[in-house]
Amino acid sequence: MNVSFSKRWLGLIAVVAAGMMLVSCGDKTSGDKASEPAKVAEEDKVLNIYNWSDYLAEDTIPNFEKETGIKVRYDVFDSNEILHAKMIAKNTGYDIVVPSSNWGKMQMEGGLLQKLDKSKLPNWKNLDPAVLEQMAKLDPGNQYLVDWLWSYTTVGINVDKVKAALGDMPMPENTWDLVFDPKYTSKLKSCGISFLDAPSEVFPIALRYVGKPEFSLNADDYKVAFDMLMKVRPDIKRFNSGGQIEDLASGNICVALGWAGDFNLARKRSIENKSEQNIEALVTKMGGYMFMDTMAIPADAKHPDNAHKFINYILRPEVHAGLTNAVTYANPNKAATPFVDEEIKNNKTIFLSEADVKNLIPPGNVDNATRRVQTRLFTQFKTGT
Repeated sequence: MNVSFSKRWLGLIAVVAAGMMLVSCGDKTSGDKASEPAKVAEEDKVLNIYNWSDYLAEDTIPNFEKETGIKVRYDVFDSNEILHAKMIAKNTGYDIVVPSSNWGKMQMEGGLLQKLDKSKLPNWKNLDPAVLEQMAKLDPGNQYLVDWLWSYTTVGINVDKVKAALGDMPMPENTWDLVFDPKYTSKLKSCGISFLDAPSEVFPIALRYVGKPEFSLNADDYKVAFDMLMKVRPDIKRFNSGGQIEDLASGNICVALGWAGDFNLARKRSIENKSEQNIEALVTKMGGYMFMDTMAIPADAKHPDNAHKFINYILRPEVHAGLTNAVTYANPNKAATPFVDEEIKNNKTIFLSEADVKNLIPPGNVDNATRRVQTRLFTQFKTGT
């Protein structure tokens, strides 16, 4: 996430609204704890984490387990909708979850998260103050959410396969045409088109594409976006939020509407595997959808102290940089800059220019009624009915 943290983040952060962390567990504050006469019983050496797939360095968990003696049980999901359904049902069994910031805000306001205890997070000091200031727009006082990594939703392509499929047709000026305009999708279906299986991420972009507000509360606006999407539905090969990395790296698809970090990771893997797939994440003139994925502790977490230990571990500069180096997503850790690989720091599709960041759709939310409209129409879109 960093080329020059001072410059890049000041630009990036001007657009970002996300969440971070601060005080305690349950309804106790650190001040309350100072006056408590009784000592809290030591937790079992267990930590249950629910995170996005392909979002760790190989040594992240082994090093934490070796250092602390805490056994990590690690499960993955591939959409905010799946995580949110578990959170609403409660009794998740998890001690740390990683919602995107706008979903974390909903969970925080719904009483599904507990406050964080900054006294247990000495590495909090490593976070960029400009990031914290902007994150506080969704999480006032930075009390609940801690940024894990961030990226944006965009178009990823296999350059050689796309050029071959288009033939004499030049690349469109608006590269979102590659997934939203039948003139292009009808040609690209021959090498495979994939969409995220996530209505909350596809609709803001589709709405902007058809000239409607990205987080509209008007059902008619969603019908306009739906009608546009249905025109390209026959050309879409699959809906997949967790498999686009391998699909691109192996050449199974040539175009994807997905996450820039995944596209850069697919490029990295194709190089490592010598599969010679020329993969690029595109920085579109129309802009993509920015998101920040954040660490949070569920209100019913059984091991909140262990959760704080893990969060503090992630905020260590070498560890946070290790995540960025492994998965090609940017991080918010100002002290991590010297530890980020030069090639990644210099990648302009990971560390966007200030102008490109300002062009992104910032994180946002809709009400429950609109979310139901999104879900219903996206289901129809997927099934082609």
